[in-house]
Amino acid sequence: MTEQITIKVNGIPIKTQAGLSLSEITKGEKPCGGHGLCGKCKVIAKGELSPITEREKSLLSAEQLSEGFRLACLTFALGNCEIVTPDGEKGSQIVTEGALPAIEIDPIFKEYGVSIDIGTTTLAARLYKSDGTLVSSTSMLNPQQEWGADVISRVESALNGKGKELASSIRAALSGIITELAFSADIDPKNIDGVVITGNTIMLSLLTETSPEPFSHAPFEAKRLFGETLSAAELKVRVLKKDTKIYVAPCISAFVGADTVCALLATELCSKDTAMLADIGTNGEIALWHNGKLTVCSTAAGPAFEGVGISMGMRGAAGAIDKVTLINGKLEPHVIGNVPPAGICGSGLIDAVACLLDNETIDETGYFEDKSILIKAPVSITRQDIRMLQLAKSAIKAGVMTLLHNQGLSEADISSLYIAGGFGNYLNKRNAARIGLLPKTLAARSLSAGNAALSGASMILLNSASKTKAEAIAKVANVTELATDPFFSEEYVAGMLFEG
Repeated sequence: MTEQITIKVNGIPIKTQAGLSLSEITKGEKPCGGHGLCGKCKVIAKGELSPITEREKSLLSAEQLSEGFRLACLTFALGNCEIVTPDGEKGSQIVTEGALPAIEIDPIFKEYGVSIDIGTTTLAARLYKSDGTLVSSTSMLNPQQEWGADVISRVESALNGKGKELASSIRAALSGIITELAFSADIDPKNIDGVVITGNTIMLSLLTETSPEPFSHAPFEAKRLFGETLSAAELKVRVLKKDTKIYVAPCISAFVGADTVCALLATELCSKDTAMLADIGTNGEIALWHNGKLTVCSTAAGPAFEGVGISMGMRGAAGAIDKVTLINGKLEPHVIGNVPPAGICGSGLIDAVACLLDNETIDETGYFEDKSILIKAPVSITRQDIRMLQLAKSAIKAGVMTLLHNQGLSEADISSLYIAGGFGNYLNKRNAARIGLLPKTLAARSLSAGNAALSGASMILLNSASKTKAEAIAKVANVTELATDPFFSEEYVAGMLFEG
C-alpha cells in the first residue's frame, strides 16, 4: 500500500501519496511538458524531498537552491513537506475585466448564462443573470500547458495521439470554472442554461476534438471556423444539463480566431472611422478598420511576451518583476506580491530593456558588453533574452506597419489603437514605443481594452443581435498573409533595431 503523507501547499494541508512529483501535487505549469528542460516550474519546497538533481543545479542558481527553490517536475515528495508556489501569496494576473458597450439586454439564455474565454495560457469566465447583472467572474490557468506552453506544441501532441487527453483536460477545466461560478452565486450549475465560448482557432479545435492537422503545415487553412451551437452533452461538459446550448463563437482563419472577432465586437472597432486592434501575445493578431473594410493578420511573435523562452522568464504571478523604472541611472524593479523576485514577466522585460537603452547599457542593436545584466538578484537577462525580445517586438510592429502600408495609410491616420488581452493592461506604452514594439504615434493613441475577447463573448450571451454581428465580422474580414508579403519581410528586418 502506498504511503499517505501530508503536504502543505501555500499553507493548506492536503493528504496525498508519497512518490508524486511536486508538479503532480500542485497541478502547476509544465511549459516543457515536465521534462526538466525549461526551468520554469520553480517552487520553494522543504521537507522530505528527493535529492537535488544535476539538471536542477544547471537551471537554478546557487542562491536559489540555498533559498529552497526546486523544479517541481524534477522533485518528488518522499514524505511530509511544504510547498510554496510562485502564485502562493497572490495569484496570476489574469484579466477578467473589460467594459461592454451599451447593448440591449436580449439574452440567448433564460436564467443564468456564462461567457468563457479559452486562452492558450489562461481561462477567464463571467456569470450573468438574464437581466444583464454580472454576478461573478473567475479565472484559472489552462491545464493544457502540461502538453506545452504554446499552441504548436499542443498541435504536435494531438497529432501524436494525445487529442482526447487535451480535450478532456480543457473540458474538465470548463466544468470546474462553471461550478466555481455557480457556487459563488449559490446556485446549482444546472441552473445555467446558456454558455458562449471564445478562443483562438486552435484552442477551439482542441476543445471539440477537431483535427488540428491543417495547422501543422502550409497553407494553414482551417477546415472548421465554428460559429456553431452545440449541446453540453456533445462537448462533454458534464456539470450542465445535457441539452444546455453552448455557442462556440466564429473564427476568421486558422490563426485569427474567435477571440479576435469578440474583441472587435467589444471595442466596436467596425463603427469607428479608422482604427486598429492588436492582441499582443505568442500569436499576435492585428486588425485595421478603414473606409468600411476590415483587414486582419496574424504574426508569430513567439512567447517572449509571456515570459517563455526567457532565461528567467515567468508569467505575471507573485515573484515576477512586472515593472522597472530608472531612478538616478539605476534600475528599480517592482515585484508582484511584494515577495523576493523569482523571475521576470513580459511587461517587466520590456520596461527593463527600455531603461537599459535609456542609460546606454544596451545599444540600438541590442548589444551589451557582459554576458548578462542583473535586474535584481537573482534575476538577470541575457543576450539571448534580448534577441528573443527583438524577434517578438519586430514581428508585432511589422504586422502593424504592413496593414497600414497595404491600405495606403500612415500612423497619423489612425484615431485609436486598442490593445486587447491581459498584456495590454500592464504594458507601459512609453516603453513599448522606446523599444520599437509599437510605432510612437500609435503608442500615444493606444487604449487598453482589457479582456476584450471575454467582453465580446459576454455581449453575444446577453444580446442575440451581437451573435449576428460576430458572424458578419468573421465573414467580411480580409486576411493579409504576412508570410508572402515582401513589405512585411523588410519591416521585420528593420524592426530588429531598438528605436530611441
